[in-house]
Amino acid sequence: MQDVALPDGAGLDPETAQAVPDAAPPGDRRAARAAMQDRIIAPVKPLLRRAGLLSILSGLLWPVQAAAIAWAVSGWASGALALERSLWAAGIFLLCGLIRAGLDRVAGGILYRAADETIARERELLIGREARRPGGAGSAAVAALAVQKLPLLHPWITRYHVAMLRTSVIPLVYLAVAFWFSWAIGVVLLVAGPLIPVFMALVGMAAEDASRRQMDEIGDMNSMLMDRLSALLDIRLLGARARAAEDFETRADRLREKTMAVLRIAFLSSTVLELFAAIGVAMVAVFVGFTLLGEVGWGSWGNGLTLYEGIFLLLIAPEFFQPLRDLAAAWHDRASGVSVVEELEAMDAAPRVALLGEGAQATPLPGPLSVSMRGGVAFLPGRALPLPDLDVGAGQSLALVGPSGVGKSTALSALAGLVPLVEGRIEVCGQELNAGTADGWRARLAVVPQRVHFPDLPLSDWLSGGRAMGESTITEALDLAEARAVIDRLPEGLQTRLGESGGGVSGGEARRLMIARAVLQDADLVLADEPTADLDALTADRVTRALRRLQGQGAALVVATHDPALAGEIDAQIVMTGENEA
Repeated sequence: MQDVALPDGAGLDPETAQAVPDAAPPGDRRAARAAMQDRIIAPVKPLLRRAGLLSILSGLLWPVQAAAIAWAVSGWASGALALERSLWAAGIFLLCGLIRAGLDRVAGGILYRAADETIARERELLIGREARRPGGAGSAAVAALAVQKLPLLHPWITRYHVAMLRTSVIPLVYLAVAFWFSWAIGVVLLVAGPLIPVFMALVGMAAEDASRRQMDEIGDMNSMLMDRLSALLDIRLLGARARAAEDFETRADRLREKTMAVLRIAFLSSTVLELFAAIGVAMVAVFVGFTLLGEVGWGSWGNGLTLYEGIFLLLIAPEFFQPLRDLAAAWHDRASGVSVVEELEAMDAAPRVALLGEGAQATPLPGPLSVSMRGGVAFLPGRALPLPDLDVGAGQSLALVGPSGVGKSTALSALAGLVPLVEGRIEVCGQELNAGTADGWRARLAVVPQRVHFPDLPLSDWLSGGRAMGESTITEALDLAEARAVIDRLPEGLQTRLGESGGGVSGGEARRLMIARAVLQDADLVLADEPTADLDALTADRVTRALRRLQGQGAALVVATHDPALAGEIDAQIVMTGENEA
């Protein structure tokens, strides 16, 4: 089967596409956040916990290094300049440093593996679902989410949860150590430390909103880019290049403003948090200094602090705030990640039309070609659509005509198994069209959609469907579809790679290439959705002749059309009025 799963809607026409709903209202945010944890964090939680424990062990080795430095310095101050003492202190410091580096390296590897697994899983689910059951989001929005936004989960996974674990353990250990030597320094750290998470939470609310607006703008800009690229020829013909460039400039400025808003919040929060950390460390330094000078005689449990104790406390004070700093920095990563997951959840919740079968390659359904539909009712999101009774046999042609919206394209989608019936029955090749037969049935079909999608392949590979074919065979099919001249004028001929929307060929030329592909695929049934729409009379006549030649080769043909000239060339017509529409 060819190009049955189309990028624009569920089926052969955007008629069946649905818009992606907005994110959950604020009242549901708590439940949504729990769902996000289950979706993103729960599958890799064992890895995150292991990495977090290694990171905590690394952090707890710093007091040992600080004690070694304080021991050496206090010895120098007391006149104990023995080389042995200094070497022991240096050895302890270096050994702990090497152990910390090793623990951090192993933890980092685990975290990156967890992040890569999560992003790969979400990307595979997103692309696999959108390829088989597209929602209302355009290909640009899906591409932006898969390529630009999903990687923003990486810092959330690698930084935020480890920072949370470190913050829940290391500051408490350091606080207990500080209280062991001096209750005054313990009180200073106890007061200054919690201020950082409080301000982090306050700033974080604004950061999430700013990140969400930035993510929306990225998606909108990608959608606009795809729209302009698909209409590039029209833009040039209409002389609208200046207007298009102005639109890009305006949208780029909006994205710049939203990005700068995120950065301003990040820098503001960093400034505030660093201020509290600096004040806390400064107060510890002042207290230690005045205590060692003998100006302060209170604040410790004994007769004041010794030089060793003072240096030790000065060294661990900045590290008391470091996990809190890391958490504050990772909070912005979390805000970006939450915005991405909210978009994933919204896209998951988009109304979709079910697809019969797996959408995979399969052995063609056996038996002589026959198609019969009786009492069919297709259910689209929010809409039940009655379909006409019809019969098509080998070599026959049928035209579905009628005004827009009556279900012509939906009928073609139902015949292809892209839209299931809620009532009625479709029989193909003497068997019911259901999940078990749909893939085999689609292997006997070819589709000529309104909007042709070209994969990133040379035209020779796309036309042949990846099968080994001589150039003469391909040329014969192009001649039958009156598309040989299209290939001849392309810069690389059959090796040309067209853009996704067929950049370099017109709409009529793209449809004739589709007909040539149907010839090469030896399709038994061709479903053509408005094959002459938006074409001039000469081009429409070429497409019509190509379809008739295809039927002359033995293929059956079902066409949805508004074109009376095309309908007049078809063997039979069914007029759809929509009068009985549910």
